[in-house]
Amino acid sequence: MQDGDNPYGGSFGNQMGGTVSFGDGQPSDAGQPAGQAGGPLIKDTSTAAFTADVINESRNQPVLVDFWAPWCGPCKQLGPIIEKVVNEQGGRVKLVKLNIDEHPAIPGQMGIQSIPAVVAFADGKPVDAFMGAVPESQIKQFIEKLVKENGAPDIEAILAEGRAALDGGDVNLAAQIFGSILQEQPDNAKAMAGMAECMIAAGQEDRAKELIDGLDEEQKKVPEVASILARFQLQEEVASLGDPEQLRARLAADPDDHEARFDMAKILNVQGAREEAAEHLLQIMKADREWQDDGARKQLLTFFEAWGPTDPATVAARRKLSSLMFS
Repeated sequence: MQDGDNPYGGSFGNQMGGTVSFGDGQPSDAGQPAGQAGGPLIKDTSTAAFTADVINESRNQPVLVDFWAPWCGPCKQLGPIIEKVVNEQGGRVKLVKLNIDEHPAIPGQMGIQSIPAVVAFADGKPVDAFMGAVPESQIKQFIEKLVKENGAPDIEAILAEGRAALDGGDVNLAAQIFGSILQEQPDNAKAMAGMAECMIAAGQEDRAKELIDGLDEEQKKVPEVASILARFQLQEEVASLGDPEQLRARLAADPDDHEARFDMAKILNVQGAREEAAEHLLQIMKADREWQDDGARKQLLTFFEAWGPTDPATVAARRKLSSLMFS
């Protein structure tokens, strides 16, 4: 729609100032969330839940607010059409429906004088609107313009936020972030890998294995998923390697016991001592590069895959490996 078609283009800025309140952001109905109104992309809201459902959610992707009432004939015409279009958008926008009879405060604050009225929110504020039971083609045009001007969520940036939260030890926040991505993109392998990492950090390794094992072959090739798979494989191998103290005793008696050093590296890796694990493998290579058909280097590369390319241990060990290989 053109700016001239926006009935709120010149008024929302003033009406949405600091004196306007949209509830406390808490769900209504004794703490229960607002009911679903047509799928995961569509929900009913209330005065109390408006901040969470619309203002906050619009910072993730644009949100359409459908102001309606049960007695409104045009509302009944528009409702099924706009729900159909929103469901077809694949998560680029969400639809929130507000019954103005049950919740009159917000439409009053926003100056809604006739219904149906649909107001688009993005980045926490209203940005466009239309009124009346417009045809499906106009709704699609309205949404295309809205998404073009306000953009879809940057999934990679959100994934990075989740990873940062996980690295910082905030497992709950990380799980919420990865979960929000999976709500919009259920097949996002990077988000599923992040969720598996959260499960592992929370001591729910069996659930993490179940999640990763359920992915298809293409998803398992995604580096973040492959890293977790490699880690699980290493853990299974370590279970059969024996007592680490016995391996230490063997190395103390014979520093050239490459088999003991190799097994010790695997155990140290599972224990989280990545730098020390890498040093053991590099030491084998320094003594005998051809041992076990270049087995120490191959195992180190497996570690790199499990740790990920940006892990400090990977970066440091790769540098040492390059120096050793080309010395």
